[in-house]
Amino acid sequence: MSVPLNLLFALIFGVLFSCSKSPEVPPQNQDLAWYKGNLHTHSYWSDGDEFPEVIMAWYKKNGYNFVSLSDHNILAKGEAWVDISPDSIYQEGFKRYLQAYGSEWVNYKEDSSGISVQLKTLEEYQPLFQTSGDFIILQAEEITDSFQGKPLHLNATNLSTLIKPQGGSSVIQVLQRNINAVIRQRDSLDTPIMVHINHPNFGFAITLEDMIALRGEQFFEVFNGHPQVYNLGDSTHMDTESMWDQINIAYLQNSQPLLYGLATDDSHNYHNSGSTWSNSGRGWIQVRADTLSPEALISSMEKGDFYSSTGVTLKELSYQQNTLQVKVAQEDQVHYEIQFIGCSKEDMQTEILKTVTGSEASFTVDPNHLFVRVKIISNKKIPHPIETFSTEMAWTQPVVPQ
Repeated sequence: MSVPLNLLFALIFGVLFSCSKSPEVPPQNQDLAWYKGNLHTHSYWSDGDEFPEVIMAWYKKNGYNFVSLSDHNILAKGEAWVDISPDSIYQEGFKRYLQAYGSEWVNYKEDSSGISVQLKTLEEYQPLFQTSGDFIILQAEEITDSFQGKPLHLNATNLSTLIKPQGGSSVIQVLQRNINAVIRQRDSLDTPIMVHINHPNFGFAITLEDMIALRGEQFFEVFNGHPQVYNLGDSTHMDTESMWDQINIAYLQNSQPLLYGLATDDSHNYHNSGSTWSNSGRGWIQVRADTLSPEALISSMEKGDFYSSTGVTLKELSYQQNTLQVKVAQEDQVHYEIQFIGCSKEDMQTEILKTVTGSEASFTVDPNHLFVRVKIISNKKIPHPIETFSTEMAWTQPVVPQ
């Protein structure tokens, strides 16, 4: 397939707002590398306000290696059209899209009622961006369900076919039925597919007790970049980080696998930027794998070999012989606080076990610890922060005594 020069220009330079790339992180050894990705992204295929090509161009330009386009209850397949809002900001956005990608690529209709544009499918736009070892797009869906008005959302990544919301007679049943549907597709196809719980505090729909009751779930969003999801809870609801620890205490007591925490964008808004908009670049994961492929990425994530970030990049992360060690990729004039957070088997209470001011630290996990994880807090300000997340952070996955 030949690509017009203006399309190549768009792919190289991108067309959205800019942000600085994360510092490069060298692989821990010659066989492994860190891959940066976002698993929660929306486009015109559902309630996002931009074309998939423009979104993918931004992520690729800004140093990401993989992205899941996870629109609500739909895959980017078949024929679909979007009506462009008459608002000038979206009209101008369409003009930029048309100028960048060209009339040979963009199929649109314009009449007295406005402009309608045919959306490109994943099969069509994926080849424009995917390059071996550099950038891939994972097919995904945000399974969007509810119970008694409570929004119950899960992301399924690396899907082959659409999964319809399964419904149910309680919050737990709705979530479990959707988790089971993903597992059935994974097992029937013998293909790696991961499912994760989205923004549990959105509408305060999913409680700690609901999460503890689930089976077969290994991931949830400890940080979601949407400004309306209440990551930090409120006066009567627990924050997601505290929820994470309490879930893992319960999971380990029940001999269940650890729950791992994701940071995601949940990006919807690509024409307006600010703390009240759901923008790209707020939260991501760094996965350590031997290749950039769905199979390798999901395999590493299921082992907990990744960390989540809103800006802090790690130079080294290791856990060997019960020593948990981190080194931050130091930025000039930026200071870091490294917290080792864990839970002892005696009191089953999570606490900060050790704090180090600096860019590297280690901690010895002993048999008395139920689990230990690391949180890194920098003093580097975040542009357009949500809630009170004013500076960049990172979270490693919990480990247990070896």
